[in-house]
Amino acid sequence: MNEAQITVTGWVAAEPIYSVTAAGTSCLSLRIGCTPRRYDRQAGQWQDLETMFLTVQCWRSLADNVNSSEFRRGHPVIVTGRLRIRQYEKDGANRFAAEIEAVTLAPDLNRGTVDFRPVTRSPGLTEDDRREAADATDHWTAAGPLAPPPETPPTPTTTPAKSPRRATQAA
Repeated sequence: MNEAQITVTGWVAAEPIYSVTAAGTSCLSLRIGCTPRRYDRQAGQWQDLETMFLTVQCWRSLADNVNSSEFRRGHPVIVTGRLRIRQYEKDGANRFAAEIEAVTLAPDLNRGTVDFRPVTRSPGLTEDDRREAADATDHWTAAGPLAPPPETPPTPTTTPAKSPRRATQAA
């Protein structure tokens, strides 16, 4: 595919918005800002240029992971993804907006540290899990959606806690 890939280093400009579509797909939208800097030799100092703001769209597991990572306004980030230019009309004038459909989004480690927590994936269903799910489905099918679940005796899964011992002092 001939898509424009882009990497932007900046900061989170607005609190991320997380949602789930009607089809159950996770989506997270956030704004990032990027201010280019140039060295002015005549003045002998760095100059900030005009700040650019972009909307970043994250989908599925990336949206879930970004949401769990608690990115907040002002956090430094690096975003890589597909560049999209959207045209719209506002106040009778045609306007354009640059958006990034993110492939990755991460904290900028030049400006901070991170405590990485890998995502754990479930190993899948065992045969016992499948039978239990089938039994539950059969119950709802036979009894109707508002029927209470069948009563099953509780099975002990833990052992009773031992009472704490009192410390005694020798006289």
